[in-house]
Amino acid sequence: MRHPATRILNALTFLPEREITVTPARFGLEYEDLYFTAADGTLVNGWFVRAANPLGHILFAHGNAGNIGDRSPVLALLAAAGFDVLVFDYRGFGRSAGHPDEHGMYLDARAARDALLARPGVDPNRVVYLGKSLGGGVMTELASCYPPAALVLMSTFTSLRDAAGVVYPYIPRLVVPDAFPSLRRIRSLRAPVLVMHGDEDELLPVRMGHELYAAAPEPKRLHIYPGAGHNDLIVIPGWARTVADWVRTVLAERAVADPPSA
Repeated sequence: MRHPATRILNALTFLPEREITVTPARFGLEYEDLYFTAADGTLVNGWFVRAANPLGHILFAHGNAGNIGDRSPVLALLAAAGFDVLVFDYRGFGRSAGHPDEHGMYLDARAARDALLARPGVDPNRVVYLGKSLGGGVMTELASCYPPAALVLMSTFTSLRDAAGVVYPYIPRLVVPDAFPSLRRIRSLRAPVLVMHGDEDELLPVRMGHELYAAAPEPKRLHIYPGAGHNDLIVIPGWARTVADWVRTVLAERAVADPPSA
């Protein structure tokens, strides 16, 4: 049985919506509507959008509210930048079964990764994880177990405990579970990291982006967007091209460091 404090924090943290009102079709994208099963038997829903001649394949974990429908504009931008994209809803969000919790979200991400790798033409050596806000904590955990070609963290936190201290300062710190401890995990990561953060983020202060970047091993890159709030990055022109340019550089450097054997 969950501790009462954990149940309360989950209710404050996870704000899912069941109804999906927008799909990638609104942006002229064809997509596959996928269902896959997490290791504990929970049925998870996701969408796969294919790009022409993809640079890489992105596994996208969204934030703590809404559902994948709200992220349709992001899929369009990433596809236009040259990426296949698989986005998934955590348990309890959208059409995914169950109720959201930290461990379950990790299982959902693993199932989504398996589903991405099962798509025809997906090269495991060009899989990129992208986590927005809460999704950064999910993708950092996945990267610590299954290193990707690259990890992108957008407007994410150092840990849920740190985030709660900002959003809910009246809740005693020691009452908050040490969930999604990205700052601790990122120190031993074995993948290139791109950290993107707005310097006017009203939910997760830009210092969290700086701390994640400082703790991450090389190779790494930091992009701070002046004047951008928590949900502004995804509407800033060119951010998806920035991701594409960085991934292109990472893959080129890997090819030089590890040339194919004759």
